[in-house]
Amino acid sequence: MRHRLEYLAVLIAQRAARLMPWRLAHASGSALGWAFYVLDGPHRRLAVSNLQAAFPRRSTSECRAIARRTFGHFGRLLVELLKFGALGPDEILARVEFEGREHLEHALAQGHGVLLLTGHFGFWEQHALAHALGVAPLSVVARPLDNPHLHDLLERMRTSRGNSVIYRKGGLRRILRALGSNQIVAMLIDQHMQAPDAVYVDFFNRPAATTSVLAMLALRTGAPVVPAFALPTGSGRYRLIYEHPVEPPRPNDPDPAREFTQRCTDVLEMYVRRYPELWLWMHRRWRDVEPGLAAQRGMFPVATAENNGNEIED
Repeated sequence: MRHRLEYLAVLIAQRAARLMPWRLAHASGSALGWAFYVLDGPHRRLAVSNLQAAFPRRSTSECRAIARRTFGHFGRLLVELLKFGALGPDEILARVEFEGREHLEHALAQGHGVLLLTGHFGFWEQHALAHALGVAPLSVVARPLDNPHLHDLLERMRTSRGNSVIYRKGGLRRILRALGSNQIVAMLIDQHMQAPDAVYVDFFNRPAATTSVLAMLALRTGAPVVPAFALPTGSGRYRLIYEHPVEPPRPNDPDPAREFTQRCTDVLEMYVRRYPELWLWMHRRWRDVEPGLAAQRGMFPVATAENNGNEIED
């Protein structure tokens, strides 16, 4: 019943968003986010605590102000996505501008596919939809939603412009096949990891368990890693940025996967420092090692007859 009610609420919001002018959608999304800031005390306190640890020189009031803007941003992300996803191809392209697309084109010209690096930052869902139309369809590595009705709704939206979704469990072969066909695969690397292929890297001067899957794939296939971010330029308008590929570690590096993951994380941190209100501070990004961590299988388990190395656990 709860899943059905959540799905109904999103359907109503989707239909309402489609009828709103962009300024009203922007304002409504902000109001929705601010309402959660007021009502959701645990996540509000977590966001402020994370911000204080990340920016120790900022006052508590400054961190609270950033947290409030963060909640407002994620409210806008939801409402604007519901509206943006219903636009036609020409309308979508009219609302975005591409920056650094030559970096992506040069990376594709190498013929090994491209790993698109991003995080829960800015307007990453809108970026994927516009990318499919303005560049080429891509494969998005994702985790299924708990609510099956919302899961199906989001998948329909994600694939509506030609993109495909690769779910993390059992997705290794599909990722390797896409890269082998010189296609683009997008991955988010900014959530806490509990699998053996997690590595600890510095994120805002604190150790954070981070997936090494992207780095391992790049090292294994030779696919360049291109960071990509979507910044707002106005109500329902976005600037889609493609950075220079992340430089891989030296061949003699003692721990190339960790070093590569650190370099990727550094790029994400650079953007979060510039635009802190656009990142997911209400996530428990920094945690102690969970009990039973060593018992879980990761993306690159030892190949056996049972699993054939075909698992992604993230």
